[in-house]
Amino acid sequence: MVRRVWREDFRIIGYYTGLVTIGVGLLMLVPMMTSLVFREWASALDFAISVALTLLVGYVLALASRTRSTPGLTHAMVIAAGSWLVAMALSGVPYMLSGHMKSFLDACFDTMSGFTTTGMFLLQDLDHIAEGLNMWRHLLTYVGGQGIVVLALTFLIGSTGGAFKIMVGEGKEEKLEPNVRHIAVLIWRISLIYLGVGTVVLGLIAMANGIKPYLAFFHGAYIFMSAWSTGGFAPYSQNMLYYHSSAMDIASMVFFILGSFNFALHYAVWSGNRREILRNVEIVSFTITVLTTFSLVCLALMQRGVYPNAVALFRRGFFQLVSGHTTTGQSNIYARTFVREWGPLGMLATTIAMAIGASAASTGGGFKGLRMGIIVKGIATDIRKLLSPERAVVTGHYHHLRDNVISDGVVKSAAVIVVLYVLIYVVGAVVGMAYGYPMADALFESVSAGSNTGLSCGVTQAGMPTLLKIVYMLEMWMGRLEFLSVFTLFGFIATSVRSVRLRKVAA
Repeated sequence: MVRRVWREDFRIIGYYTGLVTIGVGLLMLVPMMTSLVFREWASALDFAISVALTLLVGYVLALASRTRSTPGLTHAMVIAAGSWLVAMALSGVPYMLSGHMKSFLDACFDTMSGFTTTGMFLLQDLDHIAEGLNMWRHLLTYVGGQGIVVLALTFLIGSTGGAFKIMVGEGKEEKLEPNVRHIAVLIWRISLIYLGVGTVVLGLIAMANGIKPYLAFFHGAYIFMSAWSTGGFAPYSQNMLYYHSSAMDIASMVFFILGSFNFALHYAVWSGNRREILRNVEIVSFTITVLTTFSLVCLALMQRGVYPNAVALFRRGFFQLVSGHTTTGQSNIYARTFVREWGPLGMLATTIAMAIGASAASTGGGFKGLRMGIIVKGIATDIRKLLSPERAVVTGHYHHLRDNVISDGVVKSAAVIVVLYVLIYVVGAVVGMAYGYPMADALFESVSAGSNTGLSCGVTQAGMPTLLKIVYMLEMWMGRLEFLSVFTLFGFIATSVRSVRLRKVAA
C-alpha cells in the first residue's frame, strides 16, 4: 500500500529545494564577477538579473516551506531529482538574456547538459559569447560533476540527519567520512586542489600556444573544469581541435581519466592506500574495456586508412575513444568525422565505450565499471558453480575498496541499472530514427546523451526536432541521477494526485 502525501512532505521538499536553489543563485556571482573583470557590462547585468531571480525563488521556497523535520529517503530522492529541474530552468535565464539561444528550451537543454556533465550544446555563435557566459557554462559542468546538492550540503544544509540520503539521491553513495558535511567538504577539497593544479598546467600550455596570458589561465580553468567533471564543454566551437596542441590533448586526457575515477578511490589513494589502484575492480574493468574498444577503433581506422601513422592514430583515435569511455566528450576532430571517416565499426566501438562509461560515484555516466565488473564476476561465479560438485561451496568476490562477496542481490541490482540504461539508449535511438536519422547516427547520439558523454556525430544542433531535444534532456537527467530518484519523483507526483482525489472523495 502506497502511503498518502501530507503537507509536511511538501514542506520538507520545498525547504531543501529552496536551499539548493539559493546555492545556485550564489554560484551565479562567479560569472557576474568575471563579466565585470572583462568589462562586459551587458553580460554582468544579465547575471545580476539572474542572481536576483534565483535567490528570490530560493528564499521564497525555503521561507514558505520552513520546517525542522528530517528528510526521509523518499523526500531525499524527490529533492535530488526536483532540484536539478529547478536549477536547470533558472540557470537558463542568463543564456536567454545573452541573445545566443533560439528558445528557452534550447537554454534548458544547455544547462541540463552542463549540470549532467554531458557537454552537448545548442548555443549559437559560441566563438563570440561573453567571457562571463563562458565561465558560467564551465562552472555548471564543474559543479554538476561534484553535484549541486553536494554544493548545498557544503555551504547551506550542514550535517542534518537526512543529508546523506539527499546525496545518495544524487548518485554519491560512498560514505568517505562519518559526517555528511565532512564528505561534501572532502569532495570539494579534492576537486579544488586538482582545479588549482590543472588550471596552472593547462594555462601554461595555452600560453605556450600563443594565447594571451590573461586569457590563457581562464582557458586552463575552463578546460580543466570540463575534463575533471567529464563534461565536454570547451571555450570555442572547435572544442580541443582549436588548440592544435598534443600537449593540451595529453594533459586534458590525464585529467578526464582522473575525473572518471570514483571519489572514494581518490580518497583511498590520498590516504596512502595506493595499491587500491591496481586491485580495484573498476580500474581493472576500465583497463580491459578501453583496450578492447580501442582495438576495434584501430582496426576500423587502419582499414579505412584515415590516419597515416601511430602518432596520429593515438592523438585522434585514442583521444576520442577514451574521451567517450570516461564520458567526457572533449574532442579534437569535427563531429561529422565520425560518420565520414571512422565508419560503422569505429562509431560502434566508440558507442560501446560511451555506453559502458566511467566509475560509480564519479563525475562520469554510463553503466559504470563497477557494475560491469560485478556482472562479469557474477557470471563467472555461476559458471564455476555449474562445473563444481553439487556439495561444493562456491563464492565469488570482487575488490572495491575492500573485498566484497558476490551475491545474487548485488548482481541483480547492477543488472537492473544496466538494463535501464540500455532502455533509454534504445528509446532515444528509435526517436532519432523516426525523424529520419541513420541508425548508427541515432544510436551514437542517444548513447552519448544517456551516458552523459557529449560526443556528437552531428545530430545535436539547434535545428533538430523539439521532441528529440526533450528526449535527450530526459536521457541526460535520468542517466546522471541513475533512475531511482527520477522514478521516485514521478511516483511522488502520482501519489500526490491520488491523495488529493482521496481527500475530495472523503470530503
